[in-house]
Amino acid sequence: MRKLLRSVGICLVLAASVWCGTLLADRETLNEGLIRFHVVANSDSEEDQAVKLQVRDAVLASLQEDLESIGDVEQARAYLQANLPKIQAIANQALEAAGCDCEAVVTLCREAFDTRYYDTFTLPAGVYEALRITIGAGEGHNWWCVAFPTLCLSATSEGFEAEAAGAGFPDSLTGALAGEPEYEVRFFLLDALGKLENLFRSGI
Repeated sequence: MRKLLRSVGICLVLAASVWCGTLLADRETLNEGLIRFHVVANSDSEEDQAVKLQVRDAVLASLQEDLESIGDVEQARAYLQANLPKIQAIANQALEAAGCDCEAVVTLCREAFDTRYYDTFTLPAGVYEALRITIGAGEGHNWWCVAFPTLCLSATSEGFEAEAAGAGFPDSLTGALAGEPEYEVRFFLLDALGKLENLFRSGI
């Protein structure tokens, strides 16, 4: 009986270790395999918020075709880094067309994000790389989604799953982000790990 209990205990420990290992791997995929898209408005005035969306639309339209043809985050990062001046020019052209005298600054940086809910998926909190566009004083509400893989352009659940699979996301991570019931605990833990990352980044 003791041998049986010992064997069961060892099996449970091994199973837990494997599960924790895949959980940490999924967190690593989120941290390193995504590039968020973050647009910060000049202010919260109705006009500035509308201009923010015009800048968003112009930049997304310019990037969509190229990003959809890229299947690797390193290539996406290199593409965005090389095209930062072009992206900034497009953002400023959109501002000029809107009659706004603000200027946009575009950077590729790492930022702390809260949990974010979208129509077909949810992203846990955590520190992510982001294509950040700051308009003017950058004191208004944000708009954000995902530049790579192009999840914010996937309007359906099927589109999200296809993009996630194309980016190499494991089924466990795709299921957690999509809110599938069997992965609810995994999402909760991914989100908790991300919130810890944010606390440490802010110096607690």
